[in-house]
Amino acid sequence: MIMLDPRAAAAGMRLVAHEVLDSTNAHALKLARQGERGPLWIVADRQTAGRGRRGRVWISEPGNLFATLLLTAPAPPEHRPQLSLVTALALHDALVEIAPGLKPRIAIKWPNDLLLDRAKFAGILVEGEAGEEGAVAIGVGVNCASHPQDTGHATTHLAAADISITPAVLMGPLPVKMIGRLAQWNGGEGFSTIRADWMARAAALGEEVRVRLIDGELSGIFEELDEAGNLLLRLADGHFETIAAADLVILS
Repeated sequence: MIMLDPRAAAAGMRLVAHEVLDSTNAHALKLARQGERGPLWIVADRQTAGRGRRGRVWISEPGNLFATLLLTAPAPPEHRPQLSLVTALALHDALVEIAPGLKPRIAIKWPNDLLLDRAKFAGILVEGEAGEEGAVAIGVGVNCASHPQDTGHATTHLAAADISITPAVLMGPLPVKMIGRLAQWNGGEGFSTIRADWMARAAALGEEVRVRLIDGELSGIFEELDEAGNLLLRLADGHFETIAAADLVILS
């Protein structure tokens, strides 16, 4: 059974667990349209219509973590994309607290994935309603017990690396770490420290990468994140390209 840490409950968070949902993000936004304001964690043992970025299917096998944090108006709309970076740090914090030996093996891949030994094992999806008072659903998926095959990129799960972390165990520290990182971020005002902490844990920083845009691809060196959280790509001619949203492919 998944239980909310008393420290998270004392901070006003709640948690509702389900056996099956279509999508924890979709359910969170449905609740928001019905008047729910959060902060509320929604967890499911299984999803029937899980999704990732750009409408991709997120395979949702039992034994993995499928969770969403519903927030209302956590920041001005222009800062809300940064929540992927904030959440990635909180998830990194939680995993390392449970299994300190993971620290040198996991890294955060821009904009919303976590890698274990350079293979994806977790993803984050931030969706929301428009407007200053709009709801935001922060979805977190972690491959604890299994991972999908034939994804087109390297994937793995924690148990394959002899790391035994169940969804219930992970949902112990995750809400607490999320509270801390949200306070650090402070609706975008503290993003400079989030940015520094994120880059200290970044995958492929300073390496050659490819970014897949909606209308093409670019290759270059992943130089850093800018002050808004965009990727700065140094092209072969020395010029920089600012990338707000794309799929990142690590070439080495």
